Amino acid sequence: MKNTKLIVKAKSKCYPIYFGNNIIGSTGFYIKRDLPDVKKICIISDQNLPILILTKLVKSLKKFKVKIIKLQSNEKNKNLKTANRVIEELLKNNFNRTDCVIACGGGIIGDLASFIANVTKRGLKFVNIPTTLLAQVDASVGGKTGVNTNQGKNLIGTYYQPDFILSDVSVIKNLPQREMVAGYGEILKHSLIVNKKFFLWLLKNGEKILINKDNALLKKAIFESCKIKSSIVNKDEKEKNLRMILNFGHTFGHGFEATNNFTKKLNHGEAVLLGMMVASELSQREKLLSLKELLLLKNHYSKLGLPMKINKFFKKNKINKIVAFMKKDKKNMNEKISLILLAKIGKTNKPKTFSLNAHEMKKFLASCY
Repeated sequence: MKNTKLIVKAKSKCYPIYFGNNIIGSTGFYIKRDLPDVKKICIISDQNLPILILTKLVKSLKKFKVKIIKLQSNEKNKNLKTANRVIEELLKNNFNRTDCVIACGGGIIGDLASFIANVTKRGLKFVNIPTTLLAQVDASVGGKTGVNTNQGKNLIGTYYQPDFILSDVSVIKNLPQREMVAGYGEILKHSLIVNKKFFLWLLKNGEKILINKDNALLKKAIFESCKIKSSIVNKDEKEKNLRMILNFGHTFGHGFEATNNFTKKLNHGEAVLLGMMVASELSQREKLLSLKELLLLKNHYSKLGLPMKINKFFKKNKINKIVAFMKKDKKNMNEKISLILLAKIGKTNKPKTFSLNAHEMKKFLASCY
């Protein structure tokens, strides 16, 4: 499989995403070439990362002084306490601004490690090696860092672009099916908000990507998804306007996750998939999205067995709690809940142009049962 490269041209930094098969063993080469001043490296990894992946990575870094910190990868652990513990380790080992933090894991590890790299001595070098489909197509791209609080998800964070991202399709071949579904949700989101042609391609190839894990199709889906997200980040790095369309499905999704106390009953990708369907239903109710296109999307969900019915995950008495968390979403500008909706497949409403108050939102969610 031919290796490819995509350049993200964010306002604060330009950096490459390297795509390929079995390229994790080349990490040391890329660091030596792209970051020649690095001497010490701290790998922050998921403690459940397959040993073979970590071994390949460490072997490629034999010319550097390497420290490995393994963390439990869950939303409850993505907090300031964990971040502080790792930062103290870096300071104790005298990591300097020319040294490097490598995130090796899913989106939780990437969010946490990039936050740590950003705030330690006001910025260490940072390399992201996403090892889940969700992280490869979404979380690793764009420079958002974040930790959770008791009040909600990612309410503390910064923007910090990596020095490069290494996206190795081979590391996701053995992911559990739920993890594949979680990543597919973000791929589907990118098609829905920007590119109908890509959506129609997914209609045709979704099963081969999700069920068969076809190498060539998977790599193309990852590349196209990253291309869409990077093009948006290039135009609006700090989420002042256009980048808000990437939140399609997420305001609902974060409300769903927080209501479930970030348990494994509903992972992030599944919550976003459910949120996208609920947002699409609202889009159709508001006469933005046609019934024909809503049914086309519903058929795709059904065919792939994607989560789409809110009553399968929450009883009606949870609506108040869901809406309470949605009100705390960092994208809201006032007491109302701001939402990105679909105008049609491949296009959203303009950011900040649609919102509901809490009563209206509760009424709408109740109608989904």
